[in-house]
Amino acid sequence: MEKRRYLFTSESVGEGHPDKVCDQISDGVLDCVLRQDPYGRVACETYVTMGLLIVGGEITTTGFVDVNNLTRNILKDIGYDHPKYGFDYHTCAVINTIHTQSPDIAQGVNKGGAGDQGFMVGYACRETPELMPLPIMLAHKLVKKTADVRRAKVLKYLGPDCKSQVSVEYSDGHPRRVDSVVLACQHTDEILDSSGMCITKKARQEMIDIIAKPMLKEYMDKDTKFYINETGKFVVGGPQSDTGMTGRKIVVDTYGGVAPPGGGAFSGKDPTKVDRSAAYMGRYIAKNIVAAGISDKCLIHIAYVIGRAEPLAVMVDTSGTAKISESAIGKLIRDNFDLTPQGMIQSLDLLRPIYRKTACYGHFGRTEPEFSWELTDKAQTLKKQAARF
Repeated sequence: MEKRRYLFTSESVGEGHPDKVCDQISDGVLDCVLRQDPYGRVACETYVTMGLLIVGGEITTTGFVDVNNLTRNILKDIGYDHPKYGFDYHTCAVINTIHTQSPDIAQGVNKGGAGDQGFMVGYACRETPELMPLPIMLAHKLVKKTADVRRAKVLKYLGPDCKSQVSVEYSDGHPRRVDSVVLACQHTDEILDSSGMCITKKARQEMIDIIAKPMLKEYMDKDTKFYINETGKFVVGGPQSDTGMTGRKIVVDTYGGVAPPGGGAFSGKDPTKVDRSAAYMGRYIAKNIVAAGISDKCLIHIAYVIGRAEPLAVMVDTSGTAKISESAIGKLIRDNFDLTPQGMIQSLDLLRPIYRKTACYGHFGRTEPEFSWELTDKAQTLKKQAARF
């Protein structure tokens, strides 16, 4: 039988992308609250456009957040520190419209219930050492490498905004090679050719050789195609060229389209919001099941209603790769994981100021110590228990 071949594509965006600017500020506000008040309630949204940034939402806390200074410091750290990038932390306007959380919501959350209704998704697979889909991992590595090269001034003309996209060729369900790479990097006008409409061939090749090839070499071949700043130039970027809002990159934040993203965004929400905590727990469960060798792929789907602690439904889908029945996997989940909001918060130690790090380069597939939901510390226990089925 002929092997099925197809291309799957995922994208990522860098720390200077307007939507990611907003995610980082919303999570920066959350971290500031948690440093002072671990039980503070935060639902923070940010909006950015040319010369203007608005921070709003609902916060209830015993602490204090200097939104103006916090916002400007994050913008400076991202790299919006000069007018040449079209947005400057020195001069942009910052408006604070934060108010307190609704008491109607609080009365349900205070007794340990979920902070909202919705469904959350966790996923893991064997395509990478991180047990993540390969296309999204490569897309994240490209924008992270772009930021590292910019910060190290290896390519001094790079600006903070960037995007990536990677198309991976699969054969019989397994990733084989990178078919194409898209990279859009904001830059200053010093690398424009004599027409002023395009970057030079030299600059284009530098981006391929210094950013793309080191990240992709294992999967590249002579037929891999590169599309670098395909409009010709990318001088006008960031909030000068595009508005940004918190929570608009939920596919980038999760599994790159391989698995459903779930019902809500993450950034700016404290962990009593199951949009965040249950998505992290879903990933933790799925990763431990795959790490235990129980299945090669695992999708976890969890549903909640506001004010109640226990989930309404838990679904497992292993795409036919499980070594035991999916109903048996469901029993393993119930026996080994507490899916109440308080149980998830305690299990994953989520009342820490760790969230700004999550706002760029994906919430999953990370190796930093803050990402407790990436641990596989339950894998051996699950493996032993699965042997009885």
